[in-house]
Amino acid sequence: MSQTLLITGGAGFIGSNFVHYWIKNHPEDTIINLDLLTYAGNLTTLRDIETHPTYKFVQGDICDGELVNTLMHGVDVVVHFAAETHVDRSITNPAGFVRTNVLGTQVLLQAALNNKIKRFHHISTDEVFGSLPLEGDQKFTTATPYDPRSPYSASKAGSDHLVRAYGETFGLNFTITNCSNNYGEYHFPEKLIPLAVTNLLEGKKVPVYGDGLNVRDWLYVQDHCSAIDAVLSRGRAGETYLVGGMVKDVSNLELVKMILKIMGKDESEIEFVKDRPGHDRKYSVDWSKLNQELGWQPSVTLEEGLAKTVAWYQNNETWWKPLKEQNQQYFAQQYAK
Repeated sequence: MSQTLLITGGAGFIGSNFVHYWIKNHPEDTIINLDLLTYAGNLTTLRDIETHPTYKFVQGDICDGELVNTLMHGVDVVVHFAAETHVDRSITNPAGFVRTNVLGTQVLLQAALNNKIKRFHHISTDEVFGSLPLEGDQKFTTATPYDPRSPYSASKAGSDHLVRAYGETFGLNFTITNCSNNYGEYHFPEKLIPLAVTNLLEGKKVPVYGDGLNVRDWLYVQDHCSAIDAVLSRGRAGETYLVGGMVKDVSNLELVKMILKIMGKDESEIEFVKDRPGHDRKYSVDWSKLNQELGWQPSVTLEEGLAKTVAWYQNNETWWKPLKEQNQQYFAQQYAK
């Protein structure tokens, strides 16, 4: 049976990949894509589907209650990606993150309640859980207490709490996924992996914060899309699922070395830069609940996903080059030694 989805932030990195994924795998459904088109939103990412008969793009702000209410008429499912996401930018502009991530989520929740939405799915981050010690094999689970340590993660923690509150107080049917660090096609080149790849393609060095020993769980964006699909189709209402892509820890420095190897470069291309404030040491995600309840697991290893990602950036310079040129001042300021 066909349904209509409102996807917020569908011109961003993960959202645009999800739009492509959903049209390919659920061609009978209708998609309304609401995106403000901030610096990280890019319509060129969606050019190949902009005239698709079941797809409609609307430029607008999730904080605009009137617009959001209008768009939700007749919608069955809301998939909420729209967020300010880059930790570094949250340090220089905390207020913008609170407005979009907290207030914007509340506006959407109220509209979902008013329009009797069947399912509100909220995309969140593992960063709400804080930081793990480098030593040992601890992982984040759905029982891990929240301990956000940056304006970004604090704003996402606030949005998670609001979603659960609307479920408990008003009976809104919701699910939440807290994902680890995504990578893959259409990734804005301020983040570590696309920055490393595109810098090397431009003959520049790869900046690595601090000692490079910080650990992240890396999730290929296509696997994230399939995980959300599994939760929407088979997940239990009111539940939270953690989505990760790995089974063993890899430091940022090891990750960069893997990229260098794929691209035939040596370690002289690494440039250590001043660490960022409040830089969490380690994230590691236990995604066994998603696996055991819904049968989901990553389709690629980190090495396979990185190879796919490198190849995509090699073949799509016309997509990423203008974005780097527009943000030259930011990169110079952010990655100074």
